[in-house]
Amino acid sequence: MDTTPQNALFHTLSAEQVASLLEVDLRDGLSDQQVAQRSAIYGANELREKRRTTLAEKFIAQFKDAMILILLAAAVIAGAIGEISDTVVILIIVILNATIGLIQEYRAERAVDALKRMTEPEARIRRGGHLQSIPSTQLVPGDVVSIEAGNVVTADLRLFEVADCELDEAALTGESFTVTKQEEQLDDAELPVGDRSNMAFKGTNVTRGRALGVVVATGHQTELGKIADLLKTSGTVLTPLQHRLERFGGKLAVAILIIAAVVFFAGLARGEEVMLMLLTAISLAVAAIPEALPAVVTISLAMGAQKMGKHNALMRRLPTVESLGSVTYICSDKTGTLTSNRMRVERIDADGTSINSLSEIDIGSEPWQWLGRLLALSTDVTLDEHDEPLGDPTEVALYLGALDGGIRKHDIETDFPRIAELAFDTSRRAMTTLHTIGDEVVAFTKGAPEAVIPCCTKQLHSTGDEAIDQQEILQQAEEMATEGYRVLALAMRRFPHLPDCITQECIETELVLLGLVGLIDPPRTEVPAAISACKTAGIKPVMITGDHPATASAIARRLDIASDIEVMKGSDIAALSEEEFADRVEEISVYARVSPEQKIAIVKALQKHGEFVAMTGDGVNDAPALKRATIGIGMGKKGTDVAREASDMVLLDDNFATIVHAVSEGRRIFDNIRKFIKYTMTSNAGEVWVLFLAPFIGLPLPLLPVQILWINLVTDGLPGLALSAEHREKGIMSRPPRRPEETIFSHGMWQHVVWVGLFIAALSLGAQAWAFHGGSDNWQTIVFTVLTFSQLMHVLAIRSEQESLFSIGLFSNPALIGAILLTVSLQMMIIYVPFFNEIFHTSPLSAHDLLLCMLLPLVVFVAVEMEKYAVRQGWIYN
Repeated sequence: MDTTPQNALFHTLSAEQVASLLEVDLRDGLSDQQVAQRSAIYGANELREKRRTTLAEKFIAQFKDAMILILLAAAVIAGAIGEISDTVVILIIVILNATIGLIQEYRAERAVDALKRMTEPEARIRRGGHLQSIPSTQLVPGDVVSIEAGNVVTADLRLFEVADCELDEAALTGESFTVTKQEEQLDDAELPVGDRSNMAFKGTNVTRGRALGVVVATGHQTELGKIADLLKTSGTVLTPLQHRLERFGGKLAVAILIIAAVVFFAGLARGEEVMLMLLTAISLAVAAIPEALPAVVTISLAMGAQKMGKHNALMRRLPTVESLGSVTYICSDKTGTLTSNRMRVERIDADGTSINSLSEIDIGSEPWQWLGRLLALSTDVTLDEHDEPLGDPTEVALYLGALDGGIRKHDIETDFPRIAELAFDTSRRAMTTLHTIGDEVVAFTKGAPEAVIPCCTKQLHSTGDEAIDQQEILQQAEEMATEGYRVLALAMRRFPHLPDCITQECIETELVLLGLVGLIDPPRTEVPAAISACKTAGIKPVMITGDHPATASAIARRLDIASDIEVMKGSDIAALSEEEFADRVEEISVYARVSPEQKIAIVKALQKHGEFVAMTGDGVNDAPALKRATIGIGMGKKGTDVAREASDMVLLDDNFATIVHAVSEGRRIFDNIRKFIKYTMTSNAGEVWVLFLAPFIGLPLPLLPVQILWINLVTDGLPGLALSAEHREKGIMSRPPRRPEETIFSHGMWQHVVWVGLFIAALSLGAQAWAFHGGSDNWQTIVFTVLTFSQLMHVLAIRSEQESLFSIGLFSNPALIGAILLTVSLQMMIIYVPFFNEIFHTSPLSAHDLLLCMLLPLVVFVAVEMEKYAVRQGWIYN
């Protein structure tokens, strides 16, 4: 096949002509050899992205920051006037800084790419005669693709088999109405895309029915690909937190530049050399402006999102990770998310006894023996290759109910073969199967109590057939229904031989009632604990279901969703105005018989009250509600492609507990970002205060440019990044959600940055004054080392916002301990290795001086621990 068919007018060709042109058998699909050849020709089925920058371009971009360029210019000037060692050291440190920045950017990009790969939609195709699912990027022209309601079309298809199929093509054509599809060829070659009814185009949604189609265009050659340039976005989308940090960084940069200017002119006034003060001022500005904060946030969010993906919570958008900590409501579907999506027999009433399982009773006696046989035989359940039951969920539950009593369908059906049946019918709401038992024939009937019980004339007890009180049994069935059970009545009738008339009138009369069975889709075992965690965390769980109100109420009580459960039906919502519903929405925890459209009303009403709403959904019609919610949550197992595409987060296991775990993880990630910012800003503040205050108290320049840059490179970088590995704070799910408008510097952070920065500066300047006025030649190495080690003590103390280091464990974050030990080793190296003494203008310290440099920073640790004690007692930062 040549490369021209993608330009053919496929809508004007018959299915046979398309198959011939694409050299594909529509029944079997492409062979592996054909797929390999076409993959080489057409490449991946994806739209062209904006050209990515190379690693070399990324590395060069690290030097485009204005402050770095000024520093480089100053280094060149220093070299020109003979300060070669300063020039070399500054260049080395700047290059190391650029390398670290490049690694951070590369890691962030890789993490985001990994998230994109995890969210790729799949396509169901036929290759080599077998149906299989593959990532949609692997589709090639000629592939035979199956689409059905809820799917997103992932390539341009010429449809050749259509069953009541409709597509939403608004994304491509802007048409607001769905388009009905058919398979016949069209004659008009000039038809616009929206009128090509035998085609399905990439990016459109299947809203109804199903179809088979053959891929005729992939990637940029699809109709969507032709307009892809209009869809391209330039630059990277920043999260709200990154936006706030960028704005803050701009304001901080102005303040730092002013301080740097003051330091520069104060040094000149004291008689320092112009070049030295220029380098000092520039180095201070470079070190103190936190230009790396947005990149660090990206890494933290992306790596956190990858970790969540391993725990079945797939983040489709990075801002979602940040938003999780603000969630105040989780509105969840019932079936499959709160419950196990697997019906089971949980109550059996027969012979005047109520039991939960046949395993609780001797089934050798009547009526239990007959009841167990009915449960096993009156189903169409089959077994797969792993002996797992397959079939209707209700019938599988009945089959397993019989198995609980040791009755296995496939062991007894040879003795009781089915010879006839009356299939289930919605009008009569019952099903009957007839089996030979010895010389007799027995009919087993199961169905709705109100349909089966009126057909019963007797009831089987252990003492034999007895008269039946139909009203009493119906009342009993009604009571079971109010407890949330789906109730079935089980009955039988014996015949001497197979009746000539296999009809309802001949078979389903004069029945003998065996008992009632209550089935329910039980809550997932882990959900009650997750619901409890929600409440403790200040998050209100809300159940939304299309099920019966009684079932919804029963499950809600089991899960303890609310102390006072009021079920609001969809009809109740419809009867209220928007304002009336908004007034009541915060009182309701359970909704039943709710349509997907009414989910939007629930989200809107909650958002009117300023709530942050997470909403689950799985159907095509759920997509608008998922988009409207603060965090839309799609289902990975039972959900449609459309719902997943509309969502911010996908549950790979469809489990409510996974949402709660994701909220907890989101809070941890945000906490660790705060810790990094707190550490970086406090460290920078300490450096700024040291250089700013020294001239005003009569001290010489405390730090040289290379020393400032060294502190910025080593102490700010390694330990700060290791904070992202911190575990969850104790009680992380015992505090209320973070308010969306809350600043990152709330809860005492800005006060901490100011006072701890000043405190570190005071210790450093105190050590400098003691050494300088004491006549020590090592005073600059002492202040340099005290400042460095004070920052390391500080990072140890802020590992938890409130808890003491000794309660969380000194070694519970090995990455941080490793970073601290490495930083200490590097600092020792530049103090005691002669080669580095010359480069960094340091000198070896005596044991007495080194001990001082190690003990003074411990005061920072103690002071911050005292601050945390005051926080725990509620004395400050409330």
